[in-house]
Amino acid sequence: ELPHWYRAATAFVYPSLLEGFGLPVLEAMACGVPVICSDAASLLEVAGQAALTFPAQDTDGLAHRLRTLFADEALRQELAQKGVEQARGFSWERTARETAAVYAAVA
Repeated sequence: ELPHWYRAATAFVYPSLLEGFGLPVLEAMACGVPVICSDAASLLEVAGQAALTFPAQDTDGLAHRLRTLFADEALRQELAQKGVEQARGFSWERTARETAAVYAAVA
């Protein structure tokens, strides 16, 4: 059901102040939804160049990016496409493989 809700959105906004990984950003991008997220922790790595980002505590920066995204259909389409491509770089198989490699290295 969650992909349906993501796809129904014009944009996904994630103004996190502290983030471990950023799975919701990745989920939204995989569903082809343009993303605006803060620069908290790992979100920059997850989003890459496929999202509009802003400093985590900068409410004016967030407002500016919201206005920009909602006023520019071409930008929304571009970010949606880039997001799908960015999301392809992450998979549970890759996560398992890299986790196993870390365990093997420390064992």
